[in-house]
Amino acid sequence: MDYFSLIQWPAMVINILAVWLLTSQSKGKRHSGFLLSLLSNVMWVVWGWHAEAFAVLGLQVALATLNVLGVRKTESKAQAPTHQ
Repeated sequence: MDYFSLIQWPAMVINILAVWLLTSQSKGKRHSGFLLSLLSNVMWVVWGWHAEAFAVLGLQVALATLNVLGVRKTESKAQAPTHQ
């Protein structure tokens, strides 16, 4: 059995959950969404490498870059001092 092929299913579920969290008004949930999205990017890269799906690899690298920017943005907003 090809166990690498099974990676695509949890990657899909995690990706859907991540996008759902990214639509939240809560900064914490959006931050979690970016982190989960990064996890799905890694899973898709593993699957894409095994399947030799090079377009998927390119897409996931681009999306991971955007997700890293999102993580940094949500972290900097979470750590910013509040003004009274």
